[in-house]
Amino acid sequence: MNRQKALENWLDNVLEGQAYSLATASADASFRRYFRIVTGSQSLIAMDAPPPQEDCRPFVHAAEVLLNAGLNVPRVIAMDIAQGFLLLSDLGDTTYLGVLNDENAGQLYHDACQALIRLQLASREGVFPLYDEALLTREMQLFPDWYIARHLGATLDDAQRTVLSDIFALLNRNILGQAQVYVHRDYHSRNLMVCRDAPGQNPGILDFQDAVYGAVTYDLVSLLKDAYISWEEERVLDWTVRYWQSAKKAGLPVPGDFAEFYRDFEWMGAQRHIKILGIFARLYHRDGKDGYLKDMPLVMDYLRKVCARYIELRSLLRLLDTLENSQPQVGYTF
Repeated sequence: MNRQKALENWLDNVLEGQAYSLATASADASFRRYFRIVTGSQSLIAMDAPPPQEDCRPFVHAAEVLLNAGLNVPRVIAMDIAQGFLLLSDLGDTTYLGVLNDENAGQLYHDACQALIRLQLASREGVFPLYDEALLTREMQLFPDWYIARHLGATLDDAQRTVLSDIFALLNRNILGQAQVYVHRDYHSRNLMVCRDAPGQNPGILDFQDAVYGAVTYDLVSLLKDAYISWEEERVLDWTVRYWQSAKKAGLPVPGDFAEFYRDFEWMGAQRHIKILGIFARLYHRDGKDGYLKDMPLVMDYLRKVCARYIELRSLLRLLDTLENSQPQVGYTF
């Protein structure tokens, strides 16, 4: 039996014979698919997360934690963990990415930062997996494995491999030295929904199943140095200052010196963008998803600018320059 037929059979039972329509709502970079289910009285979302590639349990757990923290996340109405099906409340179809513009960005990012602070204030150890050195390094290793070797077709020599290893270790020391809080891990414009119907409900938050316990700057970097939309650095700096001021006032353990916080923010971004370049290359070469190729130049621009600003990261910038200069030989223009 194919997945959609199995899902429909499950929905027939869960909805107790109510008539409904089913339409694709979205798919993401994983094996998960989402369907909008419309009955006579309501709209719901069905998640299809096929085992063994996907496991619904982290989503269910994270949804409960975030809901208890006062965030607007989908409520789990019914579940079949063995089959990989969830029925969820529907937060609509208006993403931040779909509506952000110069006029509304200030308010939308303010709302997202306030929601992020609520999430971080709820943090406790032992609730989510640790965003530890092993995981941080495993993520960054996607860059040499998939972006450099597979996407660029380049082979690093021993000295270049040492440069990457040293940069990874340097970033890890900084990141692991930051205050540790709940981390959504993909807190950006595609996973934030515009929900203005009730005060305090914006944004709706999706795709939180990979939540971890890690650096306080991670989700802010995801939000303000988004792989899918960019802003002038002056605006990003302003929004970062506003978050930092609100976080301090709320009692979050951010540095008292903004310059220190901003360095942490930027170095966290370097780790994330190294990882994303590897992920986007893997999505293309392994999974046949070419839609992310157009986003690589922005991610690389973020990474190069940070490396240029900090002398400790200049060796990575020189490596990126070397790879860029060799790209015409391998047929890429990124």
